[in-house]
Amino acid sequence: MSKEITSRETDYSQWYNDIVIKADLAEHSAVRGCMVIKPNGYAIWEKMQAVLDKMFKDTGHSNAYFPLFIPKSFFSKEASHVEGFATECAVVTHYRLKNDGNGNIVVDETAKLEEELIVRPTSETIIWNTYKGWIQSYRDLPILINQWANVVRWEMRTRLFLRTAEFLWQEGHTAHATAEEAIEETERMLHIYADFVENWLAVPVVRGRKSPNERFAGALDTYCIEALMQDGKALQAGTSHFLGQNFAKAFDVKFTGKDGKLDHVWATSWGVSTRLMGALIMAHSDDSGLVIPPKLAPIQVVIVPIYKGEEDLANITSYVNELTMRLKGMGISVKFDDRDTQRPGFKFADYEMKGVPVRIAIGGRDMENKTVEIARRDTKLKQTVPQEGLDIYIVKLLDEIQQSMFNKALAYRDEHITEANTYEEFKALLDGKAGFISAHWDGTPETEQKIKEETKATIRCIPLDNKLEDGICIYSGKPSIQRVLFARAY
Repeated sequence: MSKEITSRETDYSQWYNDIVIKADLAEHSAVRGCMVIKPNGYAIWEKMQAVLDKMFKDTGHSNAYFPLFIPKSFFSKEASHVEGFATECAVVTHYRLKNDGNGNIVVDETAKLEEELIVRPTSETIIWNTYKGWIQSYRDLPILINQWANVVRWEMRTRLFLRTAEFLWQEGHTAHATAEEAIEETERMLHIYADFVENWLAVPVVRGRKSPNERFAGALDTYCIEALMQDGKALQAGTSHFLGQNFAKAFDVKFTGKDGKLDHVWATSWGVSTRLMGALIMAHSDDSGLVIPPKLAPIQVVIVPIYKGEEDLANITSYVNELTMRLKGMGISVKFDDRDTQRPGFKFADYEMKGVPVRIAIGGRDMENKTVEIARRDTKLKQTVPQEGLDIYIVKLLDEIQQSMFNKALAYRDEHITEANTYEEFKALLDGKAGFISAHWDGTPETEQKIKEETKATIRCIPLDNKLEDGICIYSGKPSIQRVLFARAY
């Protein structure tokens, strides 16, 4: 397979697909719209999972697991929820196949389910039906549950990691005695997501709230983190929803409070998915392939020996084994690639494509000089450094790369937040500079819908730290109290 990839400037979409395929992250499966996540890609997702799982548990959440199948009647109980997901649902109608006598396997029409089952697109309904049996009193609250799962949303237009018919995610579902507690939980989880995406993915985000048009189906309020990719398009990187009492009322989940009164429970849900893999790829990678932040890299340091004979290799290997032991003791993942089936040049290109943050080359002359050559993946800078104290140097270098990647993405994001004061200026920016556009909006769903239909731009969020500012809506000319962030998005 050719390792050449399409340049970002030529075709950003093809550039992205090339990296996913050629960096061995994922591939299309035999099932339309579904993907196979390959070991190289799954290893990054596992690191994401491990970090997030600890963050959830550190804030009092426990993991559980709920069924993949949801009775259709459950789904129908919350009207706005079913409306929001109706067009994406996969439905199980039968439970048996048979041979038709001509060698064909067909559905056995006599084995029709009494009640059809929805393959979960999200789990609010099955979970709230379950919570009904768990909650009687204020003593049973709060319930703080997370599940790691797969979900199915029958997408018509798919793209690896960003939008697939089946994807992996986590979904938190919590139950509370008061609205205040539930809102506090919703905001807490948003900040956990923001912390994770900024400090591990090295991607800056805007923390905000969704407009009513963009809210989760069945939520009273949706909080989100929005990131900006290198093509100027936004990507929703995580959401946290205040569900009010909607699901508790739909499934009749009540509790007796301290005052002896019966009331419906208050709810939240929140989730991030393998879409974060897409964010990582598009925020940092270049025309040579993937660039991974050190904190999430499955291999943080790769060492490639350059030798002329067995004695040369033995000498290098002895030093590398000692270095590797020291680095692993400091929590750094290292690979020593001493395969004799590939030349060093091939290995260099392969690890560059796969985004390994630090590459060390070491040859016979380096052993004589007590030096090594270090190459950074993010900047491609190479330098010769002493072997003495190399472990400490690498630890600092990995921290520096992590921070440098964040700073670069932050500078790009900040350069691409632009104010627009007229609709003409707004459209010119969308087609020219792209990025986030800060503009006045009159607060009506109708105006937002019209802008979306005419420009394909949506309100990505109303930033949490927004300053109130009197102005005029760019579309309707009506009064506005604040600017919001618009963008075209994935």
